[in-house]
Amino acid sequence: MGHVEVHPTAVVSPKARIGADVTIGPYSVVGDEAVLGDGVELLSHVVVAGRTQIGQGTRIFPFASIGHQPQDLKYEGEPSRLIIGERCVIRENVTINPGTRGGGMETRIGNNCLLMASSHVAHDCKVGNNVVLANYVGLAGHSVIGDFVAFGGMCAVHQFVRIGSHAFIGAQSMIDADVIPYGMAVGNRAKLAGLNLVGLKRRKFDRDAIHRLRTAYRMIFSSEGTLRERVEDAASMFRDEPLVQDVVRFVAASSDRPLCMPRNGTSEE
Repeated sequence: MGHVEVHPTAVVSPKARIGADVTIGPYSVVGDEAVLGDGVELLSHVVVAGRTQIGQGTRIFPFASIGHQPQDLKYEGEPSRLIIGERCVIRENVTINPGTRGGGMETRIGNNCLLMASSHVAHDCKVGNNVVLANYVGLAGHSVIGDFVAFGGMCAVHQFVRIGSHAFIGAQSMIDADVIPYGMAVGNRAKLAGLNLVGLKRRKFDRDAIHRLRTAYRMIFSSEGTLRERVEDAASMFRDEPLVQDVVRFVAASSDRPLCMPRNGTSEE
């Protein structure tokens, strides 16, 4: 095992599983059932409680509360878990809760995520890889967030909402409906404002693929026929386009929330 550095003021349970090259800073507390992967760093005043697993190379900043019981009145002490991926950065005052019996017993955060100061991930959320939560973003219970989703500051996400991969959520938005992959949503309550074209270009998506996605977007959110008919038409016309098929599958999947729609027509950048 590599070197493990524990500050004299830290309280670390002897039952906790600590990997190699872990640093546990001043006044941090690590509970009995915590698992810290190799290279994890708790800078100071960090609490890791409950059945929490933190992946290799993740850094957690002061006053973060990780793994304490969910803020759910239905929680009855069931042995639920919190799993945080590798190389995440979790900033000051972040709170993350484990799952509940009603949500599969697990909250999960992927790899390479950035959770800025005072953001919150509630019980039973599923957060993908490379997700950015800016300051004061709150994810309510059972939210499902795809890969590469980015949130502006002070957003709130309703319970059970799905946000598809590569979507962008504008600052101060209240999201109470599902946001399609590659979409951009903004407002209270948020509406679709087109596609996340800036994100798609930054991640070097093929220009022609983006063009086909834009055409399918206009088709799906036009005013002709029913939504189901428009989605089926897009699926048929772009059967060999993965980006469009991602949107089609997302819209077709069952959900507890409505679909986030454009405010007027197919507004797009």
